[in-house]
Amino acid sequence: MRVFVLLFNPRTENEGIHTIRVSDRNRVLMFESEDDATRFALMLEAQDFPAPAVEAMDAEEIKEFCESADYDWEVIPENGLALPPEHNIEETDWQLEAEPKDSDPDLDDIRRKLEGLL
Repeated sequence: MRVFVLLFNPRTENEGIHTIRVSDRNRVLMFESEDDATRFALMLEAQDFPAPAVEAMDAEEIKEFCESADYDWEVIPENGLALPPEHNIEETDWQLEAEPKDSDPDLDDIRRKLEGLL
């Protein structure tokens, strides 16, 4: 069965899959509908979360990944209401790996100017 999941930095060495924290466990959401996955991604963005990409994948492949990573999974049926949690974690594993070792002062200045436009 084809499902849709949310990925960060797809097809890179720093690719990460979106999970939610339920108690002390990570859970991957597998959406039956691409539209529902897209809506969920937009709600994450509205919470100042980095923009994830919606990717179609085989459900069995995701389940195998979850088993190997000791994650739970949940299938969200079409038109199922899935809301992001109110609070996000401060730093993700993939963000920590992506942080540059040395900062470029010119890029930092440009970044501050762009952020000031928001």
